[in-house]
Amino acid sequence: MNDWVIVSSLATAGGTLVLAVATFSSVRSANRSARVAEESLLSGMRPLLFPSRAEDAPIKVTFIDEHHVVLPGGSGTAEVTDDAIYLTMSVRNVGSGVAVLHGWRTATPEEAGNHDRPSLDSFHRLTRDLFVASGDVSFWQGVYRDPTLPEFAEARERINERERFIVDLLYGDYSGGQRMISRFFLLPRSDGGWMAIVGRHWNVDRPDPR
Repeated sequence: MNDWVIVSSLATAGGTLVLAVATFSSVRSANRSARVAEESLLSGMRPLLFPSRAEDAPIKVTFIDEHHVVLPGGSGTAEVTDDAIYLTMSVRNVGSGVAVLHGWRTATPEEAGNHDRPSLDSFHRLTRDLFVASGDVSFWQGVYRDPTLPEFAEARERINERERFIVDLLYGDYSGGQRMISRFFLLPRSDGGWMAIVGRHWNVDRPDPR
C-alpha cells in the first residue's frame, strides 16, 4: 500500500511540474507577444528629424520680440544683433510619429568629432511648443539673449566668421517618450545663407542602433 502512496505522490508531483512548465512557457510566450506588440506600437509613434529639402516652401518664423525671418527649405538662419542671436532651421520629420521638440544646444567645433551623446543638462528648454507631423516640414528656433554668456560670444564669433555651426536638437514622441538627440550642421553658403545637414542621431530612452 505504501508503494501505491509513493507512486501516487510522484505522479501528482510530476503532473504539477508539467503544469508549471506549461504555465511558464505560456507566460514567456505572452510576455514576448506583449513586447512585440509594444515595440510595434512605439514604432508607429517614433519621430526622426532631418533637414527639409531645398525645394520645400519657405517658412516665416516669428520670435517673441516680433523679430522674424523667412526660412528657406533645406536651410538655417543665424543673425547677430547687439542684444540677441537668432537661430532657425527648417526640418522634416521622416519618422512615423509626431515629433515634439524639447530643447536645443549649440556645440563647439571641438565636439564635432565627439561620438558621445551630449548631456541632457546642457540643453536649453524651448519657450514655445514646436511639433513636426510625420512626413511634414516645420522649423526649429532658438535665441541667445544674454550677451554675458560664454555661449553668446562663441556663437557670435562663429556666425560672424562664417564658420560651421553645430546645433543639437532634443525631441521625442507626443507621449513624451522615445527621446532622441539629432546633431545638425549649418554650413555657410556663398550667397550668405546657411545650408542644413544632419550628422548623427542618439537615442535617449533606448539603445542606439549602432
